Amino acid sequence: MAGDAMNEIARLAAALLIACLPIACSSPATPAASPPLEGARIGGPFALTDQDGRAVTERSLLGQYSIMYFGYTFCPDVCPVDMQNIGSGLRDLEKSDPVLAAKVVPVFVSVDPARDRPKVLKQFVGNFHPRMIGLTGSPQAIAAITKEYAVYYKKGEVSPDGGYMMDHSRVAYLMSPEGKPLALLPSEGTPQAIATELKRWVH
Repeated sequence: MAGDAMNEIARLAAALLIACLPIACSSPATPAASPPLEGARIGGPFALTDQDGRAVTERSLLGQYSIMYFGYTFCPDVCPVDMQNIGSGLRDLEKSDPVLAAKVVPVFVSVDPARDRPKVLKQFVGNFHPRMIGLTGSPQAIAAITKEYAVYYKKGEVSPDGGYMMDHSRVAYLMSPEGKPLALLPSEGTPQAIATELKRWVH
């Protein structure tokens, strides 16, 4: 009987070991991917004015995720399309996950401060999302922030009627609540693609 008992104990121990093998041999959980812009030297201090004439600095955006887009209100095509996509993408996220979306603020930074005064910005950003912030400032202040964000811009040739175009980078940065770069958003893509990227990196 003692032998039978020992054999039964051994059989149970072997069965337990076999049952545990799939767990012991399974691969560990895949770690979360790091943000593609993590560690990049993008972003920094700035001092600008919003569409309501209020002073805004980089500290004003701390504690929330921000979408930083650089363009100008007189842009005939690209900027309005991109801002429409960003605004619609954020509204899509508001429908599926309003708590997550509330953590994100879209920001439009003008590279044409001569024409984009606060009143002009207010009308422009109001077309795309109620929480969108429009920022402008002196030429020196705009030069400083574009340098911090590695954004290129250049004023085009002035026409006889005084009009001109601005050549500039087409980029939308997603920044962390600490003001660090996380990812580039596909502003030229669909609102759904933008919402998907926001879900990926906003927590």
